[in-house]
Amino acid sequence: MKILAYVNGSTPLTEGEVQKLTHINAAFAHLRNNGAIDAGHLDIVSRLQEIRRWNRNIKVVASVVPKEPEAFTVCAASPALREAVGQSCKKLITEYGFDGVDFDWEYPCVPSNGVDSTIADKHNFTLFCIEARKAVDALGPGRLVSIAAGADLYYVESVELPELVKVLDHICLMTYDLKCGFHALAGHHTQLYASTGDVFRNSCDQALRLFHQAGVPKKQLLMGAAFYSRKWENIQDRNHGFLQISKTGGGYGPDYATLSKEYVNKNGYVRYWDDEAKAPFLFNGSTFLSYDDEESLGHKCAYIREQGYGGIFYWEHKCDSTGTLLQAIAKNLPVEG
Repeated sequence: MKILAYVNGSTPLTEGEVQKLTHINAAFAHLRNNGAIDAGHLDIVSRLQEIRRWNRNIKVVASVVPKEPEAFTVCAASPALREAVGQSCKKLITEYGFDGVDFDWEYPCVPSNGVDSTIADKHNFTLFCIEARKAVDALGPGRLVSIAAGADLYYVESVELPELVKVLDHICLMTYDLKCGFHALAGHHTQLYASTGDVFRNSCDQALRLFHQAGVPKKQLLMGAAFYSRKWENIQDRNHGFLQISKTGGGYGPDYATLSKEYVNKNGYVRYWDDEAKAPFLFNGSTFLSYDDEESLGHKCAYIREQGYGGIFYWEHKCDSTGTLLQAIAKNLPVEG
């Protein structure tokens, strides 16, 4: 099983934490329109030697987002630029010392996330990943190519999963923000299962099954966990706020460290447990908060073990300075040896 952490910026890492992980995705390297990938600003580069001394089996990968909004679409559409991206991937390994590359394109074919896109992205993304795979394989075995994927039908229909899985080591399925700024309905944003009465039926379970049915082997799928919360404000005090309508969508709430210190059964907030969804939530009479905790992560890890999926990842490491959530994952999920 894999336990993967997204680590952003200069987030502190302890030896004990690194020893619990199998993979780190360094967030974020930047893809430019000319195929270059900027990674010199990533603080983790200076810590790679220490991290590998603590855990000789760990894989540290550069996770790539666009520097210009159209960078993925532009680079994926051009054979010459795809080749340039491949050379940039090589540089991430040979110059910066990473073990591979992770592409976080949110999302191919989807223009509603502040990025430029086209329906041609669907096939071009396959060609893009093939070129990256060819480039890193030229450096020898053990190099990784992975992607982060949206956890719903729109993503499955916007990429060529049966072709992509031939060149990817794994897919980080972003099973969080399942309710977010797009949703005025207060509810769980990273639930294992959908709740009765919830008109939005997405869940970790549904997303994993959807991708597997679309041709992705279970071992190549990692479930996403959230170390932060989503919140809905100014909602009715009915059903503890669950599935109530707000005038705005679900914005970002406090991270887990802050939740545990100031919110969970504190300052007017009461913790509730949805046993159907296997998810906690907080409500204070007008504000609803959805998040992961030790209990929900225990259920997620058990599901991964029982169903035979590849492991779990989380966004993001700095959101739990207490170490509680990573400890819960490590306790419940045996890692690959």
